[in-house]
Amino acid sequence: MTSQSNRLPVGALIVLAAIGFTAITTELLPSGLLPQISADFNVSEATAGYLTAGYAAIIVLTVIPLSMALSRIPRHFLLIGLILTFAASNALVAIVSDFGAAMGSRVVGGIAHGLLWSAMAPFVARIVPAHKVGKALAIVFSGNSLGLAIGAPVGTALGNLLGWRSAFLVLAASGVLLALLAVWLLPPVRRIPDTPHPSLRKAISQPGVKTVAVGWPLMLMAHFALFTYIAPFLREVRLPDFTIPLSISVLGVAGLVGIWIAGITVDSRPRRWHLITVGGVVVSLLLLPLVGTALPGMALGRLSGGDVVLPAVMVLMFVWGTGIGAMGIYNQSAILRAGGEYRDAANGLTVLTIQIGITIGAMFGAAALTFAGPALIPAAAAIPAVIALGLILAGRRHSYPPGRDERQPPSWPGQGPGSASSGPGAGRETGPVSGP
Repeated sequence: MTSQSNRLPVGALIVLAAIGFTAITTELLPSGLLPQISADFNVSEATAGYLTAGYAAIIVLTVIPLSMALSRIPRHFLLIGLILTFAASNALVAIVSDFGAAMGSRVVGGIAHGLLWSAMAPFVARIVPAHKVGKALAIVFSGNSLGLAIGAPVGTALGNLLGWRSAFLVLAASGVLLALLAVWLLPPVRRIPDTPHPSLRKAISQPGVKTVAVGWPLMLMAHFALFTYIAPFLREVRLPDFTIPLSISVLGVAGLVGIWIAGITVDSRPRRWHLITVGGVVVSLLLLPLVGTALPGMALGRLSGGDVVLPAVMVLMFVWGTGIGAMGIYNQSAILRAGGEYRDAANGLTVLTIQIGITIGAMFGAAALTFAGPALIPAAAAIPAVIALGLILAGRRHSYPPGRDERQPPSWPGQGPGSASSGPGAGRETGPVSGP
């Protein structure tokens, strides 16, 4: 089915954003409740942390083979089934009495998580006009930042107030409600008979796919290298503990701002604004180590070092969060474009590489913490961000081409309107109209 209307299916997009919110909250919730969970199951906090690590690991192992195996299932049916799987996983975590059973339940949720994100963007591209794919993705992906800014902190607060099992039961009930809304609001999108079967090999062979599949995870590697160890960094620059949840909320709110910026530019000026936002992340990460050493010494008058450092850190974190929120939309649009008729497989590839990037990012941050100290974690995180920025600069032709308002006009008489941008994809819309 190809959408012919210029109207966005707002109800369907909001439901998808709510599903994304639930998925992100589900992934992050154990991290905020580790003391309760470890005490309840009589395991160490390090062992309880496997509820998060195992969740991510199973995505890496299963997302591509399962995405291909389930490619014939109509997307709206698949999405509804995955939401119910989330609900069942969270309910089981809440009611089991054995840590091994809880771990198994989280693994089931992780499988659903990977499949959800591999199916979500291609589904959106099928139900909206091509020239509004970027705006639609911005709406859907706002659920991610809301999950980070609101879902994880509120879920943690609820768990501390009513018990960690209650928090997971609330997520389970939310999943059932979302499944009912999805049945009502998600339009039926069936596989087009002559659409090629998803092929990872052919997707990788498409010009630009490899660059996006590497550049996007590099940015997430940079993000999670610092985000995972934000607490020791803030303590190292002598900020109080209340700034730890504050910084998470600042990053989440900034992510919404980044999504808004991407939503109004991804269909017209994606290359320029992608470079600006990623460049902002690089600058922020490079400046953050300085605020804990230079600014306290520069504090004058009645301002103490902490008074100067806190607003400086929050401003830099806001710029960092804005860039991370925006780059998700730009990269999602880029992989759908670069994947062409094999966009489903290309999108599944990025789900895999993203989880690898997150995992390596956390390990890289741990290494930076051990060998360089907490104050230099942001500088270490800047390294993969700089490499990603270089890939964006080099990927003008196939991976990150200019948008419709960025193409050069004819520079001499007789030049055709489309010849100013000769690279493949330069004359295409940002998002595809149809796909599996």
